[in-house]
Amino acid sequence: MAKISKHKKYIQSENSTPKLEEPMITYQSVMKIPSVEEFTYKKFQKIANKVPFTQKEWASILHLSERTLQRYAKGNSSFEGIYVDRILQIEQLINLGLETFKTAQDLYNWLKKDKYVFGQLLNFSSLESTHGIIEVTNEIGRILYGVYI
Repeated sequence: MAKISKHKKYIQSENSTPKLEEPMITYQSVMKIPSVEEFTYKKFQKIANKVPFTQKEWASILHLSERTLQRYAKGNSSFEGIYVDRILQIEQLINLGLETFKTAQDLYNWLKKDKYVFGQLLNFSSLESTHGIIEVTNEIGRILYGVYI
């Protein structure tokens, strides 16, 4: 959110021409993005508990083996940056999906069905790529705002 001061300052020194200083804009962050060290398995688990994805499905989405995901769980380890990015993208999709479909099971069922959008197949396996996540998120947004294609 930007804050702008309302007053402009006119500055003039003895040997110079007058100058107008524009108000300073300050920006405040709306959402705190967690650092990699802060993003532990417990934080991931809070996101994962919102939807009925299996551990195998999460492993596939994150491009990890199920065993590696189990190791993260056992030690409450922090995820590496690339995984944090993917988890946060999926969290946005989940939040929008829950707003649109109302229940996690309805969202899950919709994700599991094949659908063609602009000639492109979207389904659960689309969540395995960044492009697919964006396309699925866009389609959920279209449904939410009544421009379903």
